[in-house]
Amino acid sequence: MARWLKWTINLVILTALITACGVIYWQSITNRTLILNCSSELFDRHSHGNVDGKYYLLVDVLIAANNAQINYRYFNVDGTSAGTISMQGKVEKIEANSMTYQVAVQTKTESELEKHKDWPEHMKYLSYISSLHFNASGIHNLSVEVLDMDDTKDYAVVLFQPSNTVCGCRIVNSRI
Repeated sequence: MARWLKWTINLVILTALITACGVIYWQSITNRTLILNCSSELFDRHSHGNVDGKYYLLVDVLIAANNAQINYRYFNVDGTSAGTISMQGKVEKIEANSMTYQVAVQTKTESELEKHKDWPEHMKYLSYISSLHFNASGIHNLSVEVLDMDDTKDYAVVLFQPSNTVCGCRIVNSRI
């Protein structure tokens, strides 16, 4: 066989191999999915034990491929809504060793039904800090860090930053 034919065959095989690796890598990135239903109790330390200073927070996390949606839902002790903040953005980076998702939030929607003064302090803080970032750069960066996870029990402990929130979460889907 001619020398140029061997080189051509080797080049075709190498190109096919590189293309196959690229396709496998792309599928592994786009097939990443994390769906969590999280909850936490919130206490206003200035309420002196009053029911008015206690709220429940539910956080729904959906990360699929490079897209992220995080919904913060706040409830009063009696179960009535105290407000919502919904954020959508792109996953900028995944730190696999620490199971941290860095998200660049591009849009935010806040509930208008409740008056700002009646919002839980946590919601006021999250609204304030994200608005500062949106006003400064048009993007609010946040992280979702899985501190502990047990797939067999469908349970995770998650830290949300910069809202400084630790929640217990039910794992709905985890394909990382």
